[in-house]
Amino acid sequence: MSPEPASPAARARNSDGVAPLPGGIRFGREVCGDLAQGERREWWLANGTGAYAAGTISGTLTRRYHGLLIAPVHPPLGRMLVCAKADATLSDGAGYWPLHANRWRGGAVDPAGFLSLESFHLDGRLPVWRYALGPVAVEARVWMAPGADTTYVAWRLAPPARRDAAPLRLEARVLMNARDHHGVMPPQGFAPQWVVEDETRMGVVHPDGFTLHVRAFGGALRRADYWVEHFDLPVERARGLSDDDSNLCVAHAALVLTPGEWVGIAIGLAPNDASDIGSALQQARARQSAWLEHAKHANSVLAGAPAWIDQLVLAAADFLFTRPVSGAPDGEGVIAGYPWFGEWGRDAMIALPGLTLATGHTGSARQLLLSVAAFVDQGMVPNRFPGDGIAPEYNTVDAALWYVEACRAYAACTGDLDTVRRLFPVLESILEHYRAGTRYGIRMDPADALLWAGEPGMQLTWMDAKVGDWVVTPRHGKPVEVNALWYNAHQSVADLAQAIGRAPDPWLGLVARIRAGFQRFRRTPGAGLYDVLDGPGGHDAALRPNQIFAVSLHHSPLDEETARDVVDLCGRHLLCSYGLRSLAPGEPGYRERYEGGVVQRDGAYHQGTVWAWLLGHYAVAEFRVTGDAAAALTRLEPVRDHLLDAGLGTISEIFDGAPPHAARGCPAQAWSVACVLDAWWRLEQSRRAGVGPETGEETA
Repeated sequence: MSPEPASPAARARNSDGVAPLPGGIRFGREVCGDLAQGERREWWLANGTGAYAAGTISGTLTRRYHGLLIAPVHPPLGRMLVCAKADATLSDGAGYWPLHANRWRGGAVDPAGFLSLESFHLDGRLPVWRYALGPVAVEARVWMAPGADTTYVAWRLAPPARRDAAPLRLEARVLMNARDHHGVMPPQGFAPQWVVEDETRMGVVHPDGFTLHVRAFGGALRRADYWVEHFDLPVERARGLSDDDSNLCVAHAALVLTPGEWVGIAIGLAPNDASDIGSALQQARARQSAWLEHAKHANSVLAGAPAWIDQLVLAAADFLFTRPVSGAPDGEGVIAGYPWFGEWGRDAMIALPGLTLATGHTGSARQLLLSVAAFVDQGMVPNRFPGDGIAPEYNTVDAALWYVEACRAYAACTGDLDTVRRLFPVLESILEHYRAGTRYGIRMDPADALLWAGEPGMQLTWMDAKVGDWVVTPRHGKPVEVNALWYNAHQSVADLAQAIGRAPDPWLGLVARIRAGFQRFRRTPGAGLYDVLDGPGGHDAALRPNQIFAVSLHHSPLDEETARDVVDLCGRHLLCSYGLRSLAPGEPGYRERYEGGVVQRDGAYHQGTVWAWLLGHYAVAEFRVTGDAAAALTRLEPVRDHLLDAGLGTISEIFDGAPPHAARGCPAQAWSVACVLDAWWRLEQSRRAGVGPETGEETA
């Protein structure tokens, strides 16, 4: 995605013309020199096409998803690891110093270049390493070209550097791969062809037809052709998956380090035409700065945001990518999480307000809504969007209702009634199909106007873990959050109808009936709400976080006393520093840790595991019942500490239900980032204005 033009009221700029970027993610030798601490902290980059790059502070590969370029070779999201590493070694002619580290099968770590790391920090989202070798310091950086499947790796002598010092030489070996990013490569896994253009450019042609283009800046390339086998991937082993990978060395870059000059390599799926690597770096930094600057100009609440919120604003951009679809050639999509998730309808609609409206990028919000509209079928939004030649999957009951809420939030933020008119037939279709009945038994029960959903072997709510034929949390019947969304959708569509000059009666007529039916979820005072009504075994009273949405959504079907009861109950039993548990301790099936192989992990996924995206909804719900925005904001503050762990500068998908609540799952999750950003924006706006929950509406 290209950011909108930066604010004319630009902030103070650095000497390179780029406005200052958040700088709070930083570590010294005590972390960088400790392999365990360095490996648990990962940097993640994305470029707006669905491609990404990732690695550890230490420089080792610990996941199959780590690499310099994981790109959609088969668009839109058929992603392959095409370049794993660029291992660098420094030389002065007499000695050698590795600036890299590798793990090998059997447990050896060799070389241990991380021992020379003096510091690591994020420059916005861009990782920066500083190696100290006596009086010599070398800075290394990695970044991705905006909108292009190209990654740069650059080095320079870091200040202070003597200009009369003898030049130092740096050799980097480029390790290629050609596998699906979910897999591993066996030794001798493929045989490419080389096309050497000149001493600074070459192409490596894979038999499947794509070409890896390598270019050297400040030196020369020479062809290489040997396999580096048995990289050890301990994170995959802990997940019960294959942990032995191999990469093909396709080139050596011989570079000369001189004071004040950047040298390096560019690795991409297209020829590189950058004038020089220093300018390419400045463009990448300027793009980050423009995104943040625009957000602060468009959303005045962000103008006074703390640095950790700025960091999340930058992280939000990583999840948006260009996705042309029929009827929306400039369409956009949302990557649900890095590294293994693709484009999920539910996640995209939940994340939309935080990723786009809170950050002032309302044009992206509009394109997202139009893109998703092209896939609505029988009133349903896909759970997963199609990849190359793959049909969309519609096995979700709530994604379409979250779509209605996203449209409501967009209209409230922008006042763009032209887009509302364009999308209104889609909103009508969703509610009409759900009332009459659509896939998987989704239908309105005429007796109480509540929504019922379920079919044997199907998982339709967001608690959707399934292993083989085992649906871990089926929740067939009338789920509480689905019906909170059902109520919210009817009131929202009625409001939107009135705003565009339509009679709201067809939807208002059901609002009172749904509200009355929703009261069936109420249990005895102090016990909150049922999780599911009218299931195969009757009502399900398991204490789960789903009832919080009956308070946090824009339109709530609850009275004040019941809403307070729900928030108090969730706070006592489910609230943790980084989110809400998916099941209360003491409930049958509760699992306090998310670990082990696939069966063990999926069995714990919604059975006690903490979900970060729920934290924002809890904070908003708490504000709704207390009116104290400042107190609700404190619920979000622990996230600031988490930004220094796991996926640096972003928010993990899940955490263990038991202390110390270790980060698990995806290190970078769209709705985790989005829901914290959205909640912070709305709560901070109310705090500054001194208004209560009824009048603190979002306006960017």
